[in-house]
Amino acid sequence: MAINKKLLNEGESIVFSTRTHVKALFVPALVLIVVAGAAGYGMGQIDNKIVRYVIAAVALVVIVVYTLWPFLKWMTATYTVTNRRLTTHQGVISRTGHDIPLSRISDVSYEKGLLDRLLGCGTLVVSDASEQGRVQLTDVPQVEKRQLQLSDLLFHGGAQQDPKHDDGT
Repeated sequence: MAINKKLLNEGESIVFSTRTHVKALFVPALVLIVVAGAAGYGMGQIDNKIVRYVIAAVALVVIVVYTLWPFLKWMTATYTVTNRRLTTHQGVISRTGHDIPLSRISDVSYEKGLLDRLLGCGTLVVSDASEQGRVQLTDVPQVEKRQLQLSDLLFHGGAQQDPKHDDGT
């Protein structure tokens, strides 16, 4: 899940790497259960072969669009902090990435709503010296721990890599 080792510069090491919280998959999982159940019930009640194929085709399209595609997007999106930069990567078919050198980051904070507090995630807010000014990393697992790690790295030079390679999951 972490950034490919070929994309690291010499002397650069991963501090932590994570995906968004698994809560992003709750609705797709619910869609999968409901659609599969409804399609199975509908196909069991109808004797016409053509109608069964139509039900199966519609169910397959709904599952691909509302379950498989969100899962693939979740699997391919990562937030990685190295001892030199914060990088985000996402994309199933075409990949996009964004790097912020740690030297440009001026503040790190987090935001947690009620659901986020219950699930142990939140939004990591990184302020930098760019035109955008703020980058929000949504649904970061263990957001308070990540904020402390990034703050320590920025303001205290604590660029120590976790010996177990903390992958955030």
